[in-house]
Amino acid sequence: MKKLKLIIQREFFAKVRNRTFIVMTFLSPLLMIGMIALVAFLTKSSIEKKSTVAYVDASGIFDRSDFLENKTISFENLSEIGLEKAKVIARESSHEGLLYIPDNEDIDLIAEGVQFFSEESPSMITISALESVLDKKLENEKMIKLDIDLDKLKEARVDVDIKLSNFSGIKSSKMINGIKIGIGMGAGYLIMMFILIYGAMVMRSVIEEKTSRIIEVIISSVKPFQLMLGKILGTAAAGLTQFIIWGILLVMIFLGSSYFLGVDLASNGMGGQQMAMEQMNQMANDETQLIFTELLNLPLVSTFIYFILYFLLGYLLYSSLYAAIGAAVDNETDTQQFMLPIMLPLMLGVYIGFATVINDPHGTVATVFSMIPFTSPIVMLMRIPFGVPWWQIMISLLLLMLTFLAVVWIAAKVYRVGILMYGKKTNYKELIKWIRY
Repeated sequence: MKKLKLIIQREFFAKVRNRTFIVMTFLSPLLMIGMIALVAFLTKSSIEKKSTVAYVDASGIFDRSDFLENKTISFENLSEIGLEKAKVIARESSHEGLLYIPDNEDIDLIAEGVQFFSEESPSMITISALESVLDKKLENEKMIKLDIDLDKLKEARVDVDIKLSNFSGIKSSKMINGIKIGIGMGAGYLIMMFILIYGAMVMRSVIEEKTSRIIEVIISSVKPFQLMLGKILGTAAAGLTQFIIWGILLVMIFLGSSYFLGVDLASNGMGGQQMAMEQMNQMANDETQLIFTELLNLPLVSTFIYFILYFLLGYLLYSSLYAAIGAAVDNETDTQQFMLPIMLPLMLGVYIGFATVINDPHGTVATVFSMIPFTSPIVMLMRIPFGVPWWQIMISLLLLMLTFLAVVWIAAKVYRVGILMYGKKTNYKELIKWIRY
């Protein structure tokens, strides 16, 4: 036990004293927030980019009031000069394109004959805006021809605004599902990335010691199983330290942002859901503050705790396999043939999460894959923000722990034989033989 402790300490301090580890630990939260802000800014800029569209209305149905300028698009009427001259002007100017509305007595034929001319592919926002204008006008014209009273039709229209609340009567915002999806997807994706990153660290560490022949000296005084477990647990401790620092930094950033935005966290955090909902209703006109209030009503603390548990167990499971692969090969190039079976369950978990959990977080597919140990760290974390029964989480964690114990036992057999084997290309047949020893 003393030797195992020494190995864990050695691996831990080797990681945390690394300059890159220290820099990335403190910079990663800022980089993550910066990337999110950059993506949001670029998306907003592309959406708000204003373009000019020329149009030729040969049908005579439309007038200038139908093509009103908005934040993203402005219009220029070239109907008087004809289509061919309008094409030349639109091509030689900075217009995004030319919209042509043909002349026909049949409204349906007009709708089928509308064309948009442009040198480059137009943006989907522009096309969607144009289709919206044309649909509305042509529908009105068709209803007039069918002797439908437009005024009565407008009076008959009803806009339904569904309010969300639980059976206790506590109201919630419509954006809450989007927030849950964002938290679940982010947590699941981070789990996959961290398992790959820290698992690869263990594998590289094993390969380096094996190729430098240091392992021969270490093995003389330490059992292979202790060495492998020490590497895994030492790297896990370094990763856990990094997560705790990230959690503290993100809480500080969150508190600082809420202070500058004027969100009262004390009343939300200590006053219960009812006070949080009352404040949310008062802030309904401020979308940023509303998002903060909704976030405070989510089980963020328990989600973070489950994130740590699933990361540790998922990492222990996969890092055992990474350590076995590192022991079985002589260099990192030879690991490629063994990496696909390890990465496939992780990729499957992400795919199941994005394809299924978003639409049906409590469905059969999502529930089953959140129980399977090789995919549960990702899929279950994606489900937790939507509310998962405690017994499902306990079963999932228990299965994950039992699978880790079985896998680490098998990996130790491969590690014991492979760590001292040099100059021989290892294949799956050879690995099975080592496991049977």
